[in-house]
Amino acid sequence: MALENNEPTQEWKVGIGAYIALIFAVLFFSGLFMKVEGMAWLGALDFTTLAGKFGTLQDAKSTFVGSGGTSAKGGFLFALSLVPTVMLALGVLEIFTHYGAIRAAHKLLTPLLRPLLDIPGRTGLAMITDLQSTDAGAALTKELYDEKQITKKELVIMVAWQYSGAGLINNYFAIGSALFASLTAPVLVPLVLMFVLKFVGAMIARFTLNTLYRKDFANEQ
Repeated sequence: MALENNEPTQEWKVGIGAYIALIFAVLFFSGLFMKVEGMAWLGALDFTTLAGKFGTLQDAKSTFVGSGGTSAKGGFLFALSLVPTVMLALGVLEIFTHYGAIRAAHKLLTPLLRPLLDIPGRTGLAMITDLQSTDAGAALTKELYDEKQITKKELVIMVAWQYSGAGLINNYFAIGSALFASLTAPVLVPLVLMFVLKFVGAMIARFTLNTLYRKDFANEQ
């Protein structure tokens, strides 16, 4: 039995405020406001802009970890640097959730995500968040699973979608921009292709779970 079938109907009633919250959530995490030519002020409404990034210290080879730093200390410091970003994302998502964004996403996206990936629409915000922040998307996904809003099978499918091209928009424009000059196709074509392939990868994962590993999830049906 799918989880949403066990939920009270009243819980998933959606008003206009929930749709407005969902729209703001999509815009905030989608990266559309990151760099709008002639309207730089819109960056104040973008997750990546607010999360910011670290600069360098002393010279280009020195970061906040220090030049030549090794061992586990570097890993601990890097993990610590992720905390503000994840906290910002989860805090903003909590606000959007309070105003019904997840309920609206569930109602709007379930007809799309259920046939394609066999996951409920409430996972939509976690997937949108993953386009900009791998860590925030993973944290929200874990929260959905811990609160039993998704099953283990749905969790695996979501992880397959997120793992492929994680942080797609942020990484594409931050790192991939170095190759833009050599592209023979419009800049958005590779981005759209990678986005589509995320769904292809998740659908392969779904097929695998429904065939080779079907018995492992028999109790969730």
